[in-house]
Amino acid sequence: MDKLADLASDAAARGADLAVFPEAFVGGYPKGLDFGATVGSRTSASRDDFLRYHASAIDVPGPATEAIAAVARAGKLHLVVGVIERSGGTLYCSALTFGPDGALLARRRKLMPTASERLVWGFGDGSTLDVASTPLGRIGTAICWENYMPLLRTALRDRSSYEDADGTMALRGRTSMPIS
Repeated sequence: MDKLADLASDAAARGADLAVFPEAFVGGYPKGLDFGATVGSRTSASRDDFLRYHASAIDVPGPATEAIAAVARAGKLHLVVGVIERSGGTLYCSALTFGPDGALLARRRKLMPTASERLVWGFGDGSTLDVASTPLGRIGTAICWENYMPLLRTALRDRSSYEDADGTMALRGRTSMPIS
């Protein structure tokens, strides 16, 4: 959270109204980890790795979302933050949108984790495709490879205009965001 606060503070000091943080910025992207996902085999070490990753995820709402809300309020910023969200035993790759008053305006769960991400993250069900109406315009999110999903982009275009803000985690390490 310290890095988020420092970067958001810097963005606010430079006059930004909106700061966008990449996929899995809070909770971490498990690049290179397999959590022992070999068919028919699981080790204690891989279970321990997954438990540590699960513990690094955040509850929405929860203490971490309150901390992010405080960052938004301090900088008077709209924030879009990629997080690993914990809901029961399931982890989701999510994007949270906060207003400058700290209100959580939208939570978006990645619909289709890509490739082996499916072993780690649950599938979003489409119920979080909403966009946030703000003085800056309507903000919605497409996470990583979702930018290559024509029907998802169409759904977002129906709710707001779609602009690819910065590619994908796979290509550039960023979360893309439609904004109008």
